[in-house]
Amino acid sequence: MLAMDCKVSTPSSARTKWWSKETVAVVTGANKGIGFALVKRLAELGLTVVLTSRDVTRGKAAIESLRAQGLDIEFCQLDVGDSSSIMAFASWLRQGFGRLDILVNNAGVSFNEIDTNSVEHAETVIRTNFYGPKLLIEALLPLFRRSSAMSRILNISSQLGLLNKVRNPALKELLRDEDKLSEEKIEHMVSQFLDQVKKGTWQEHGWPKVWTDYAVSKLALNAYSRLLAKKQEGHGLSVNCFCPGFTRTAMTRGQGSRTPEEAAEAAARLALLPPNELPTGKFFKWCTSTLYSKL
Repeated sequence: MLAMDCKVSTPSSARTKWWSKETVAVVTGANKGIGFALVKRLAELGLTVVLTSRDVTRGKAAIESLRAQGLDIEFCQLDVGDSSSIMAFASWLRQGFGRLDILVNNAGVSFNEIDTNSVEHAETVIRTNFYGPKLLIEALLPLFRRSSAMSRILNISSQLGLLNKVRNPALKELLRDEDKLSEEKIEHMVSQFLDQVKKGTWQEHGWPKVWTDYAVSKLALNAYSRLLAKKQEGHGLSVNCFCPGFTRTAMTRGQGSRTPEEAAEAAARLALLPPNELPTGKFFKWCTSTLYSKL
């Protein structure tokens, strides 16, 4: 494990500041919470930032509040649960900027209260939290500048989706075997879970016990991120995951041990790591980096 300082270098710090106004960052699901705070922080640090939101009215309200603070931020509607919206966004970004340096997949949903574990909305959760980031990444891959110094993907994830939460030995072994892991196997795992949800048998198969549908969506996202990192290694693009921990957002109904601003500060630190310190295929649990496959 590698402990990391979570304070982001200020724009005046020439030694570590590798970015500029020419650096383009996209943050999904950013009209509130961690995403909103992260957009604000990245804009303060001098990047060109695109705020996306599923809801146009809320997205524009978020933009206006940030612009009122003197920050120059771009906006585009994006529903990561809708493939046509993803393609429209990719086209908008290509026409407006022609390039991308940083993608933060922050958009996500859960329909559970803190102490409940319903899977009633499992399909929506999986579609938004796993397939959404996956399809968006695939649509935006051609736009990355492919610079080992600049091009990064940071997927906002959760420790609820780590291997140590899986109780099914066969499933755990499937995800741990890096040589045989594939997108097809990850998607088959997700389909299996959704099929068991429909049949009412999901509780018998060793899935994570807490917020099960959300945990499975992040289990799949973590596995896909690790697979993508391996595939993109040596091609100028790093892929990492970040768990912000128990943060006071709408998803947690305002409960949590840290603020969205504190979580965003840590996320910005990871998204803007100096090129010589930038890893790939890592899962950051707050500011500690560990190999996902070893947890």
